[in-house]
Amino acid sequence: MDEDHVHTVSRKNRMTTILFCPVTFNLAETTRMIQVARALDAGYDAVFMGYEHDFVHLITDAGFRYIACEPAWTDAERDQAMAYDQGKTLKSPFTEELVTARVSRERELIRELGARAVVTGSNLTSFIAARAEGVPLFFPVPFALTQPQVAQTPHLWMVQGRSRLARAADRVATSLFRWFYNTAPIAPKAFATVARANGVAPLKTIGSLITADYNLLTEMPWELDGFTLPSTFHRVGPIFANIDAPLPPIVEELAARDIPLVYLALGSSGNRDLALRCARALGTLPVNVIAPIRQYVTDADDLPANVHVTDLLPAPKLGGYVDAAVIHGGQGTVQTACATGIPFVGMGLQPEQTWHVRLCEQRGNAISLPPKAAGSAEFLDAVNRVLTDPGIRRAAAEVKDAYVGEDGARASARFIEDTISQA
Repeated sequence: MDEDHVHTVSRKNRMTTILFCPVTFNLAETTRMIQVARALDAGYDAVFMGYEHDFVHLITDAGFRYIACEPAWTDAERDQAMAYDQGKTLKSPFTEELVTARVSRERELIRELGARAVVTGSNLTSFIAARAEGVPLFFPVPFALTQPQVAQTPHLWMVQGRSRLARAADRVATSLFRWFYNTAPIAPKAFATVARANGVAPLKTIGSLITADYNLLTEMPWELDGFTLPSTFHRVGPIFANIDAPLPPIVEELAARDIPLVYLALGSSGNRDLALRCARALGTLPVNVIAPIRQYVTDADDLPANVHVTDLLPAPKLGGYVDAAVIHGGQGTVQTACATGIPFVGMGLQPEQTWHVRLCEQRGNAISLPPKAAGSAEFLDAVNRVLTDPGIRRAAAEVKDAYVGEDGARASARFIEDTISQA
């Protein structure tokens, strides 16, 4: 063994290991974990694990060790898991066999690595494995659809209309959802069974199932106005993707032209129908469109010539190039638009996303539409407004200024490090 290798092994042995457990087919979650891992001090060794493979390359490209684990889901099972996580269905893909196997593997990894903490996204088996191993569990998470948010908010915007009737209907829908989420003992039975088998108190409600020891809220201060936070909830601030890649030349080329440039992004929770409706409608406007939606369209779709489809883009670098955006409402995408001063039209695909878009609309830098409006006259009017309305554009600049100095990844890393050091 050469001397350099001895020094490397020795240094690694002195480092404190933290195990990151994102759902690796969820883009926002994976990039959020990467940002927190990057912000850790040099004395900490971030190791990632996961079951699916979609965005693992982002982890390894960032220089982190990744451990592929089994059992993985089929495409149908993970679609169901995403719908379950977003509150769209009560049908769970978490069988007792799968939960048992995943908890066992995660417990093994915690012991093998000597991990002092686990940082999770929405990987639900981490909530059992970390507690069974007696290590603290940290969860950087949007506030929407957490126990205290669901308990206290009058509107989850499950009914998205703006009339009095729609608002009344949404209050009723929110109240019913609140009972199902925070009171009804409807968490998948597999979790209670496996928790007991691992010496962990079973969590019986959906809300408690995704509540960690330390819940790190990735929000701006005004997004928590009017809420009372439990002692296990702490605001850290926005965390969004900072992909280490250059902008493709087409962005600068389009931005240099005399017509506006619109950014169309639908994240990993979008779908083909929404992508096509948005792209084709935008194609009728006197704008150019840069659209990282390649996963949803094909060359045979014959999109308008002013719609330029790309792969994933480093969105934080688009500030100064893009005049407006059309986005799905995922928190990372919304926060990127806010931090870069880009006014946007947001179409929340589930209550968490709608909540964030609505808060931006109240702030003045966005217009919220239901996904069913995509491609309609209302949609085109909204895009024109965010491109031309001076009030919306002024609000976007003010929000951008408010984001200066916010660093949720760094705040999360410091909180994790301080908690470990005090243990």
